[in-house]
Amino acid sequence: MSKGGSAKIKSRVNRIAGQVAGIQRMVEEDRYCVDILNQIAAVRSALDALGIELLSQHLECCVLGHGTGTEHAQAEPMSKDQLVDEVRTVLARFLK
Repeated sequence: MSKGGSAKIKSRVNRIAGQVAGIQRMVEEDRYCVDILNQIAAVRSALDALGIELLSQHLECCVLGHGTGTEHAQAEPMSKDQLVDEVRTVLARFLK
């Protein structure tokens, strides 16, 4: 993941953490159920956007950039078939 991409991801994660903390406060304050459900929907949407961003960066850096030095430091060497299988697995989990 690139430095700029990492900062973008961290910013999104921090925003989501704040939203989840907001849900916790809302529950503790016995707020109206529909308001809490709306906030949960917003968090789900934010998590989906985070997942799409991470997947896009993974495809760009680790799959298309495989072997060029742009892949994540923890990425294991893989064949093209293994990379495609990894993407299939990740997509199947993400889209559930």
